[in-house]
Amino acid sequence: MKIAVLGGSFNPVHIGHLVLADCVCQELGYDKVLFVPCFLPPHKEMADAAPAKDRLKMVELAVKSDSRFEAEDYEIQKKGISYTWDTVCALEKKYAGRLTDKIGLIFGFDLASHFENWKNAELLAEKCQLILAVREDELKQDAENSRNKAIGEYKIEKKGFSVRDFNFPHVKVHNPQLEISSSEIRSCIQNGKAWRYLVSDAVFEYIKKRGLYGCKNGGSE
Repeated sequence: MKIAVLGGSFNPVHIGHLVLADCVCQELGYDKVLFVPCFLPPHKEMADAAPAKDRLKMVELAVKSDSRFEAEDYEIQKKGISYTWDTVCALEKKYAGRLTDKIGLIFGFDLASHFENWKNAELLAEKCQLILAVREDELKQDAENSRNKAIGEYKIEKKGFSVRDFNFPHVKVHNPQLEISSSEIRSCIQNGKAWRYLVSDAVFEYIKKRGLYGCKNGGSE
């Protein structure tokens, strides 16, 4: 069985996460994607965070209709700072004898720029199949940059991080350009803007029921 891991705060989980997991299964042949909500991320502060049990429950609700997806509660149960290295080691033990390949580790362009600072980054890159989710605009920008060759003493100044700057062994998966983020959803809820179809039906109902992120009056239809 080929298993990939998609970690994150999932605050809340949204349809973009589901679409990405679907792409990993369809394009790279993975049998299962484990959604792993973190307890405390090591690289950022969690603004307006729902309680861990609520974030886990939303993930469970979001993935229940697709047998390829599963909520994994290891980091929530472990508590403390959630390091991907620890999680992957634990999952290797949990699925020992059933894995037919390295565990796939899915992450986006935004995290790739500081992957080298992750706990045991080089060992993690050896232990896992790194799966870099990139959008079409990111690929196009890299292609454009590669066509612009420096001539003579002229040099092209490289601004920011690009896909080509990620030097760890990896495969790419197409990440559909859906302009959705958890922070945007939280902002929409708090400011009374439409957010109904940015999450699954079950997650929408759960957020309303629990009054998460300041949701009032049944939320936005």
